[in-house]
Amino acid sequence: MRKTVEKIRLNKLIADRSEYSRREADELILKGFVKVDDEVVTNPGVSYEANSDISVNNKRLKPPTDFFTAIVYNKPKGELVSKTDPRGRKTIFDSLGGEFKKFIPVGRLDYASEGVLILTDSSKVATALMNSKLERTYNVKIKGDITKQLETAMLEGVELTHSKVGAHERSAPVNMTIEPFVGYKIIKSTPTFSKLSVKITEGQNRELRRFFAHFKREVADLKRVSYGFISLNALPTGKTRYLSASEYRELREFIKEGEIDVKKTKFQNKTQK
Repeated sequence: MRKTVEKIRLNKLIADRSEYSRREADELILKGFVKVDDEVVTNPGVSYEANSDISVNNKRLKPPTDFFTAIVYNKPKGELVSKTDPRGRKTIFDSLGGEFKKFIPVGRLDYASEGVLILTDSSKVATALMNSKLERTYNVKIKGDITKQLETAMLEGVELTHSKVGAHERSAPVNMTIEPFVGYKIIKSTPTFSKLSVKITEGQNRELRRFFAHFKREVADLKRVSYGFISLNALPTGKTRYLSASEYRELREFIKEGEIDVKKTKFQNKTQK
C-alpha cells in the first residue's frame, strides 16, 4: 500500500520557513509573489508537502530541517490527557479529532486542571520540552489564606515524605522533592480563598496540588497560562492554534541549543575518563 504523504497549507509552510506571518503569506500568494516548484500560486487554500520548493519574491526559502508541527490546546476541565480511558471518561483526543490523533502531548494536565497544553508530531520536540527547565506559569485559586509558612515553602521548597495528600485517590503514597518556585505573586488572600500566580520549572505529577495540600490548602482552580515562551493569550477554552512564526523560531533555537549541550556533556564525560 502506498504511504500517504501529509500535505500542509501553503501559508503555514511559508510562516514556518520565513519571517512572514500566515496572514502576510496569504497576501503574498494572492498578489502572485509566491512560487512552488517554479510555478506561480495564487490560491491561498492549497496545500503542499513539507519539503516543497517554495520561493517568495523570487527568493527561495530554506528547506525545513527536522520539520515538525506543534499546536497549543486550551484544555478545559474534565478531559484526560490520554489516548483512551478504560472508565470511559472524555479525553483530549475526543475533542481534538482525527487531525491531531497522532500528536504527542507535552506533559500532562490533570483531569480537573485547564490551560496550555502543547502537542506535537515530533517525539524529539516533545521529549526536549518535557525534560526542560522552561518556566511554567499557573493561575491558582486555593481554599484558605496564604500563610507565612506557605510563602516560605514557595521560596525554599519542601520535602514530601511518603505523602498522598493532594494526589489522585488511587495513587500510592510517594516521596517528592518540590523545588523552590521560580516566582509567585499573591493576587488575593482571605480566610475563605486566595488567588495567586506561580512559576515553576518542573511538572511532577499533581505537584502544585500536592504542595498546597501539604499545608491543608485545597486547590479549587488550576490553570496553566504559559509554558516557556508559549502562552495561552486569548485562545478560548477548548480551542487550538498552531504556533506562531516567532514561537516556531524560538522552539527551533531551543532544540538546537539543547543538542549542543548534549554534545558538550558527552565530550566532557569522555575526557574525564
